[in-house]
Amino acid sequence: MIRTARRHPDLDRARGLAIALVVFGHIVARQPPTDAHWYEIIRRVIYSFHMPFFFYLSGRVAVLSGQFATPRAGLPALIKSRAHRLLVPALLLGPTIILAKRLAAPFIAVDNVPVSIQAGLINLVWHPNHSPAYDLWFLIVLFALSIAAPILRVLAGNRLWPLLLLASALYLIPLPSHLYAALIGRYAIFYAVGLATGAAGPAWLAWIDRHGLACLAAFSIGCLLVARLNLPFAATLLPMGLLSMPALNALVRFPRLKAASWLENLGRSSMAIYLLNTICIGLAKAGLLALASWNGWHFLAFAPLLLAAGLLGPILIKRQALCAIPALDRLTD
Repeated sequence: MIRTARRHPDLDRARGLAIALVVFGHIVARQPPTDAHWYEIIRRVIYSFHMPFFFYLSGRVAVLSGQFATPRAGLPALIKSRAHRLLVPALLLGPTIILAKRLAAPFIAVDNVPVSIQAGLINLVWHPNHSPAYDLWFLIVLFALSIAAPILRVLAGNRLWPLLLLASALYLIPLPSHLYAALIGRYAIFYAVGLATGAAGPAWLAWIDRHGLACLAAFSIGCLLVARLNLPFAATLLPMGLLSMPALNALVRFPRLKAASWLENLGRSSMAIYLLNTICIGLAKAGLLALASWNGWHFLAFAPLLLAAGLLGPILIKRQALCAIPALDRLTD
């Protein structure tokens, strides 16, 4: 989801895998279908690691693109660039989603409708856990981490370990949910680990290539435990997030997936998919619910259709509509 000076196909494939998992988790927003417990189990497993994995990838890209090494004199330009890349899409799309939900709610099925436009806007900034556009939180948190990291690197004398120590402390300290503080504290450790693996360079890739199968085995065992034991989210996020990093990064480097151009294409379209997937899913869901219930066995048909809408819909919108509006096209690159 970050523009880099040079493409890294394995990172594109990893982003493609990660964004597919994100969209699968988004096909149900608030009220789940009845008698579709299999989906809730799979989603619980996915949610235990998919966003930590995204922050890990973002940290790696920050190093590989040179953003993390930005010198003191270049920090203002970096902040401006990151704001345009991450904050502007969130601040444009957030109010649009809030307004669209209020206008559409009387006519079609809409999830998480704000009680008013004003309340929705307040929650978007001040109470993100109650935001009607909650799924945009990643962009805001990534903006905060991506500008804080190079600033702290400069203050720490180009040393990485103080950032890892601070990120670890933030994970353990209870922070308020206001202004995304709790989310920043929760995911800073995964971004910092991504920075560390990026700084390790080829040595990290060589290690995961050697131990990929073992990493995948450990990660698979973790997934089974999360599925069977129904552990609290707070208890699974850190271990599963850390296990996912070498396992999934190694997975997309396996020979069979190296040729998966569809996965690489999803990764290159991940920004557009992230910004637009919930809109496409919501429209597809409203249309399908007008035809049939999604409860019980019906959800077996709903799930792949909604997943396809969330993945392919944004790509079609970008290629067929946004390409005619350069400013919006650039925001979704």
